[in-house]
Amino acid sequence: MFMAPDPGLFRLRVSLRAVLGIGLAVTLCELVGLSLQASITGGLAALLALFTVGDPTVRGQAGTTALLPVVGLPVLAVATALHGVPTLRDATWLAVVFCGVYARRFGPRGHALGIFAFMMFFTTQFLHAVPGQLPQLYAAVALSLAASSAVRFGAWCIERRTPLPAAPLPLDGRGLARPATRQAFQATAACAFALTAGQLLSHDRWYWAVGTAWWIFVNTASRGETLVRGFRRVLGTVTGIVAGLVIAVPLHGAPAPTAALVAVCVFGIFYTAAPSYSWMMFFVTVMAGLLYGLLGVLHPGLLALRFAETGVGALGAVLAVALVLPITTHTVTDRWIERALHAVHGCTAAAARRLAGDAQADPAPRAGELEALLGRVRMALAPLVHPLNPMRERKERARAILVLLDDCAREVRGLAAVAADPDASHDARLAAACRRVETAMESLVGAVPGGAVTAHHGAPGHHPGAEQALVHLHGLERALVELATPLRGARLVGA
Repeated sequence: MFMAPDPGLFRLRVSLRAVLGIGLAVTLCELVGLSLQASITGGLAALLALFTVGDPTVRGQAGTTALLPVVGLPVLAVATALHGVPTLRDATWLAVVFCGVYARRFGPRGHALGIFAFMMFFTTQFLHAVPGQLPQLYAAVALSLAASSAVRFGAWCIERRTPLPAAPLPLDGRGLARPATRQAFQATAACAFALTAGQLLSHDRWYWAVGTAWWIFVNTASRGETLVRGFRRVLGTVTGIVAGLVIAVPLHGAPAPTAALVAVCVFGIFYTAAPSYSWMMFFVTVMAGLLYGLLGVLHPGLLALRFAETGVGALGAVLAVALVLPITTHTVTDRWIERALHAVHGCTAAAARRLAGDAQADPAPRAGELEALLGRVRMALAPLVHPLNPMRERKERARAILVLLDDCAREVRGLAAVAADPDASHDARLAAACRRVETAMESLVGAVPGGAVTAHHGAPGHHPGAEQALVHLHGLERALVELATPLRGARLVGA
């Protein structure tokens, strides 16, 4: 959690901004006289706006944030109206689950809107909200989104100077071949199981099981990823419950220390989300205990029930990914690795064209795309390299793939840096080296679009940057050649 790289202290700044934005939102809700339940709703809306909106541009983020109430407020209205009609309420929530997951096919915006809609329904169950509370809930959501937006896009717009890397487009396909479509059915089945089993455990707190099943499917694309995420969620919840017994229960809902600890939890959620899902869930669980303390209903038995409901939700997710339109880890891994390798080729080709004199060629965007794709590859391979994976041979192959892909990325970054030097010029040896890289690439993924180097004739010699470029190209060729063994052994790309 603390040793994970944080270039430019980006995670630290985003986490501090979240504390400021959510704190401002809740403070404004209290100052205008809204109820505690409404203030909690507003704080959650601000947290979701700052946490889930991940468009690569500031303008896109603002657009998605503006659409959150368009999706969330109708869901709040429906959820409160159906509070006393359990059968219709449950069926409606499952419809929200399906639509929320299916919306991920539309990229970061669909992802954020789907989560916000689900969590607005969840909030009404958490607070046992009824139609009479709806005006205050509406006011809290609107006020909190405005406050958090003022911090994010006005007072502290971190992304304006440090743009978010463009998220990789979701894996494509038609019909049930599209992972987002399959996951929509899986998540709906998992939540249906969690809803039924959760209500058998508790008529009042059953929604925790549904929330667990839902969040396990967030940012996953295969059966293995979902199982690993479920394990990490249970682990984080258990440790959070233990901390809640020590921290939240003795406070008895005292406002000042509870507010301070909630701020610490908000910081922890944002700061640990990227490097450790287990730590993030630890902070989520502690924060939930603190909020229950504010509501005056916290006791050790409630935390024990929280654990049981989490187990039910995780079990529902496991059954769903195993039995409902399963998406194997290898299927997803193959496609992400192939896309990463195409990005390697695209960046190499752009760098070669730049060195050959094409001033319009820029490898930097392709290098950024490669980093984002490698993040998805690491996530896809996480089940294979997990310490609890008993298949040692597959684990070693997956680790070898990650090491060699990281080598490719390092060489590509170096090549892009050389190409960016305005004094660098073309050397005829670069054309031969680029052709060898392309040959190695074709052995892994088949024919690649476009040649690696535009037609250009130069003489061998010690041109500025040429020697460095050759070193990176030779390193890239070596890594690609060595990748052939673990990839084919694991029956990944090209199988």
